[in-house]
Amino acid sequence: MFAPFGGFTVDASAADGKAPLFKFGIVADPQYAPVVPNLKLDRYYSNSLWKLSEAIEAFNQEDLRFVATLGDIIDRHWESYAHILPLYDKLKHERFFLLGNHDYDVAAEYLTSVVRTAGMEKAYYDFAGGGYRFIVLDGNDVSLFAPPKDDPRRETAAKRLEELKANGAVNAQTWNGSLSDDQFAWLDKTIKAAQSAGEKVIVMGHYPIYPENEHNMWDSDRIVELLISSSNVVAYFNGHNHAGNFGELNGKYFINFKGMVDTPATSAYAIVEIYDERVEIRGFGREENRTLKIRTA
Repeated sequence: MFAPFGGFTVDASAADGKAPLFKFGIVADPQYAPVVPNLKLDRYYSNSLWKLSEAIEAFNQEDLRFVATLGDIIDRHWESYAHILPLYDKLKHERFFLLGNHDYDVAAEYLTSVVRTAGMEKAYYDFAGGGYRFIVLDGNDVSLFAPPKDDPRRETAAKRLEELKANGAVNAQTWNGSLSDDQFAWLDKTIKAAQSAGEKVIVMGHYPIYPENEHNMWDSDRIVELLISSSNVVAYFNGHNHAGNFGELNGKYFINFKGMVDTPATSAYAIVEIYDERVEIRGFGREENRTLKIRTA
């Protein structure tokens, strides 16, 4: 089960800038299911078992503080969780999950069990270490598929989607979602608390928020505005758009990691290295290498 992250300190020997202060692993969209490939979408659902196993082996060779999976652990079917989650038991590092739209593509009676089955205490939360606050969002909070039937958030979701459609928004898609107002207020409060504590912030979500894209969260505009106005925010990490994407706005980076499920034989995952003045993303398989200069005030 999910245990609150106790935090970590950085190695003093890394202070010279030659070695990272700390490192962590990233996986996006394994989207496993025991089904035949969708050749039109280039998605090979069952292959994610060996892809994830290889990624875990690579992660175990490194001194990582944790590994985060950015949603869509499964593609569909409740029994898929029983196939893929045990692979993480071989991981030597702390694990963190957030949930994507496909994680709720299960029978209605299982919707309230998804968070608990993934070993999470809550669908959105935060943890800290090494002078950073990591904020994990739940973009399914207000959506057409994650809340239980008759939950008022479904009605709110329908209204938000209709408004976006009326405005011709490209992200007016049924498979996207948004934050509740309560979660958005929590995000604002958590960023401010991190700033008071002298912590830099990396936000992680399933859905992209920038640049404009059909996969973006419905309320991406207000989230982007909050992040770019917060001096201690470094980056936003997400999945959902399997092709990947990248944006920079006011010195904040928006990194869309590529989907592991895509292509028959090439995986996608990353190791993120944090330095005093930069973030290095070391990509494996389809994932790209990136160097991001930290521009917090």
